[in-house]
Amino acid sequence: MPLLGGIRPPIALLCVLVLALAGLTARVLGPGKDMVAPKAVLSSQQYFAEDGAIALRASIDERVTDLQRTAAALSSGGPVKPERILSDLGRTYQKWTGTTVVDLQSAEVLATRGETIPLGWLDKDVLTGGQALTPRMVRLETGDVRLMTMAVLDWKDRPQQLLVASSSLSVPAINLGPFRSMAVVARDGEILGTAGFERAEALNSDQERQELSFLHKQMGLLSDRAAAKTEQHPVRAKEPGSRGYPGVSGSLVGGEYNGRVATAGYASLSSSNPDEKQSVAAGLGLTVVALLPVVQQPTGEQGRELYGLAAAGVLVLLGLLAAGVLWATVQRPLLRLFLESRRLARGDLTRPVTVPRWGEAARIGAALERLRRRLNTGAGEDPEESTDSADSAAGSGRRRRIRVGGRGPLALTAALMLLWCVPVGLLLHDTDGSVSVPTTMVNDQRDRTDLIADRLRRALNEAQADLVSTSRLIGTDVENDNDNGTGTGTGTDEDDRTDDGIGATDGEAATRLLEETLDKHTRYRALYVVDADGSVGARAGSEPHTWNSGKDLPLVRVSGHGGKEPVIQAGAPVPGHKGSTLVGEIRVEFLNSLLARPGLGEVRVVDSEGLTIAASNGFLAFEKPPADLTDLVRAAGVRVGAGPVENALLIREGNAVKVAAAAPFSGGGVTADIGWTVVSRQDAEQFKIAPYEREDRSVLAGMLGLAAIILVLGWIYLVVVRPLRALATGAEKLADGDLKTVLYPRYQDEVGAVVRSLELLRQQAQAHRHNQQARTHDNTRRTAATRSGVDSDGSGVADSDGGDVDIAVGHDGVHGSYIVGRVVDSNVGGR
Repeated sequence: MPLLGGIRPPIALLCVLVLALAGLTARVLGPGKDMVAPKAVLSSQQYFAEDGAIALRASIDERVTDLQRTAAALSSGGPVKPERILSDLGRTYQKWTGTTVVDLQSAEVLATRGETIPLGWLDKDVLTGGQALTPRMVRLETGDVRLMTMAVLDWKDRPQQLLVASSSLSVPAINLGPFRSMAVVARDGEILGTAGFERAEALNSDQERQELSFLHKQMGLLSDRAAAKTEQHPVRAKEPGSRGYPGVSGSLVGGEYNGRVATAGYASLSSSNPDEKQSVAAGLGLTVVALLPVVQQPTGEQGRELYGLAAAGVLVLLGLLAAGVLWATVQRPLLRLFLESRRLARGDLTRPVTVPRWGEAARIGAALERLRRRLNTGAGEDPEESTDSADSAAGSGRRRRIRVGGRGPLALTAALMLLWCVPVGLLLHDTDGSVSVPTTMVNDQRDRTDLIADRLRRALNEAQADLVSTSRLIGTDVENDNDNGTGTGTGTDEDDRTDDGIGATDGEAATRLLEETLDKHTRYRALYVVDADGSVGARAGSEPHTWNSGKDLPLVRVSGHGGKEPVIQAGAPVPGHKGSTLVGEIRVEFLNSLLARPGLGEVRVVDSEGLTIAASNGFLAFEKPPADLTDLVRAAGVRVGAGPVENALLIREGNAVKVAAAAPFSGGGVTADIGWTVVSRQDAEQFKIAPYEREDRSVLAGMLGLAAIILVLGWIYLVVVRPLRALATGAEKLADGDLKTVLYPRYQDEVGAVVRSLELLRQQAQAHRHNQQARTHDNTRRTAATRSGVDSDGSGVADSDGGDVDIAVGHDGVHGSYIVGRVVDSNVGGR
């Protein structure tokens, strides 16, 4: 009998799954490799490096875009003196260390500002070809490396001029927090710039100087390792299916000194969305490395090894017990039924059927015994006595039957496995509010929140600076008239302004300019010029909102209270048009995209009134943040020394542990005093802290055990128990006399083998019934014929010769027909 299916494979699978799960439990909950620093701290350093890389990439791309846009705007107008170009450029954008204008025809330096820019690197390859005017990194005579950005000034009937601007590749001016340092690294591992290191002359002891020397050495070693790791492709560097930072990033562990170990995060500069927009900075091959020394903290705990091994041992015991229950209550009775049914089908009717004690097996066994007794009547038993005995056995079988049936062993097996799954998955590693959160995580939450605030402040300052540049282009015609063709189009004096608004001709040109600017800058949803009386002139984009012209109002403000969406407006006065203001409405989605960073949780931006105007995870316009964040915002707004400072808190509420931080806007630019604050809140369970990791692993082990229960018991129920219940019903009907219903096996397993044996017994019972009916009919005909002869002559039936004749009635067992003949007594008359 083939037994590829049936009860044996699921029981074997249960044993295999239990052993595999036990091994996994011992591995993930048992002894593990102790780490010198928690995973949460290493992940935080990686996130910090990613934030620094994003800030540096945005800064470099913005410099390139500003220079190219300024050159294009200047080229579209009349010629401008080189000195005026550099003067207005430096006054608008304070981001370049030096600027130079070079005549490309004569190679003469026409004007220069700031540090001296060497021009020996300028050659034909730089100015022509597919990589023409691509920003280059150039080393100065002092040894410093500068990023050179270029743009061409092209006027009709004049030689082309090259505008060159140099900028440092130093770490962006962000808050690194205490003890953290950051470096910008080239492809070969050379450190181009650092920030956060203390000066050796400012230290008071030799031990501090030795530690500083150790940190510098670790930064060099870790920078070399980071540069090598960032050479691989971002797709291959990530785990399959992982998302997040588009570039290559990770964490490193360095050496140990005085009880503290050097941990570092690294991230390569990458485009924010490589599929849509390529980044100039991403092609420079730069990497940002963030270094932080942390106190060495082994993650192992006493009893962890014992707990993992004990949990695995208990699982093995319960699994073996569950397999034993299935073997004793399902497999063994089923195999006995198979053997008994096969014996009866082969004609061995002498020995009674061994009937199981309960369940469907008992019902089938009782039915087999009744069939055996019915078939055994042809071997000498009295039919009526056999029928009564069979009915008695059937009644006894029904009395001994337990209603639970085959589902009882499955329920018992599930209960045994749940005794392990529920405690391990839900109870034993349930963390509470007393979990320990490293202080580094609280500090990093505060510093990263301040970094997001600085990034948002810089983005708003850039948006307003773009409006200033565009507004000067709008006033170019007036300035050119006032300067008699020698104006720059990038700046004006107060005395040059007029009281006239923008005329119809100027309005058409301004509209075209605004439309072009809106296409280039996705941060805006609308651009429009507001006159002194509040009317809107030239416009592009969506419907404009009201702009109030007041001297005390900030140039970046929020309006739209009571609406569905906050309206973020930035303005810039239009030179030459007194009272006119170029207004740009910044998309809220743009602000939301700046807030979404992994490892920070929920991030919000609240205005000076404490109302939400942007969030990383969706929000209601002008809603108040949660109470704990409201108090944190209020505390962050308190001025300490020169201004408000960022702060962070560890909040424990019941079993929940959260880390919250608030960072008000501070620094330079038009947004320094608008009163906005960035707040963040992260559940501590999202950190890779050992207690939470063990809780997650315990839940995973419990879920895997539950999945094993569902898989194995579901298999047994569908393949064995349900067909067995149907077989029990069919067997009882067969024993009750239903010989017409044909029994078909559904599976080639133990149950199917019993079904085939029952089908053979049904056929035998049907033939046995025909035999009984034939014998009964024979007896009836013989009795009727005998009585008929007695009634005719009183002495039997005589033939024509006077001999006695007996009526012979027989049954042809082959064809099922009856034979009636005459048997002549050979002793009659000596014949």
